[in-house]
Amino acid sequence: MEAKSPTTTQDAPDRMHDPPTANSGKTVPAVQAMKGIEHVSPDRWTSAASTPKIRITKLSHMRYRQPASNMDNLVTFLLDFGMEIVKRTENAIWFGGYGIDQYIYYCEIGQEKEFLGGTWEVKTFEDLERAAKLGNSNIVELKDAPGGGRYSLIRNEDNQINFANKSSGQGKLVTIHDPEGFPVNFIHGATPRARPIKQPTEALQVNDEFSKPRKGAFQRFQPGPAAIHKLGHFGLTIHDFELQFRWYTTNFNLVPSDMLYVPDTDGNKVDVAAFLHVDKGKAYSDHHSFFFSVAKDKHVHHSSYEVHDYDSQNMGHYWLKEKGYNPVWGLGRHKLGSQIFDYWWDPNGFMVEHYIDGDLVNEDTPTGRQLAGDESLAVWSEPVPSTFLD
Repeated sequence: MEAKSPTTTQDAPDRMHDPPTANSGKTVPAVQAMKGIEHVSPDRWTSAASTPKIRITKLSHMRYRQPASNMDNLVTFLLDFGMEIVKRTENAIWFGGYGIDQYIYYCEIGQEKEFLGGTWEVKTFEDLERAAKLGNSNIVELKDAPGGGRYSLIRNEDNQINFANKSSGQGKLVTIHDPEGFPVNFIHGATPRARPIKQPTEALQVNDEFSKPRKGAFQRFQPGPAAIHKLGHFGLTIHDFELQFRWYTTNFNLVPSDMLYVPDTDGNKVDVAAFLHVDKGKAYSDHHSFFFSVAKDKHVHHSSYEVHDYDSQNMGHYWLKEKGYNPVWGLGRHKLGSQIFDYWWDPNGFMVEHYIDGDLVNEDTPTGRQLAGDESLAVWSEPVPSTFLD
């Protein structure tokens, strides 16, 4: 009996002579990676600034109101997600990671869930005052928040240093609202931890096909949640891109790293998404600490938290999966920002993310602009679910 060929499709002969190219990955300079991509001129976000910008130094923490009726489930989830309880009162819970931030997630205990805004640390108290003036809002002292007291160092007329001006160390906060009504918080004066809770973990030695540094040593792991280092970024879905873009880039030192557009009926490019970083000049910062994208409904999209490495991220993924929590999308690798991502729903329907390996940018990094679409979201992953884009 004659054996049949295992391949009967018409394109088999062509594939035999023109096999698919093997996948690859490499690290390249930003300018090279963005070669052939449209670059956006800085005039887009500098020419409209008529006054000095409010100077942001970093993203501090997220603020949410969560229902008391489901608080036990939320706390259990956030602990399984890799956070730790730093402080708890009758009305609020502060969750932290293991970095220098006193806390990265503030949970107000209430009746209904509500997004209370991301919180930006500003450079000086004057910046905080300017933010308050921008939003016609009052500055409040965070008397209950975690943080220790501190003294300011003051030089007297004889150039001697004295300890004076004792402050709470919890900081002062102002809340304003952006043009579409989202709360935006600014904090100043909060005392960070003197050092991270845990010291940097030694990177795993990995044997590849050519380099074998790990000789006579085995890989061993401890299952559990993926411990969170810090808050990395958060994002919003919005309606009016230009309105939001002008407000955030004109008033604050937030600069787009990447922008996405769609063509209108006349073929014009209409911007629909921006990923913004904190502009620190020559110093490097995360590819984005904030993003917004146009969608049918306005809401907070997700907040994202950095974990240690690929193994800890995967073990955290399977830890959450085994506990029966509701996944959104992941694992996969983003194209813009390069992060390896893993998205989950919390018990009340807010989306949170673990990420590792994000890009760093500075004032010399070009701002890219390209077509929006699924291909702009991930290099590799399962197909993007519709719920992620809502």
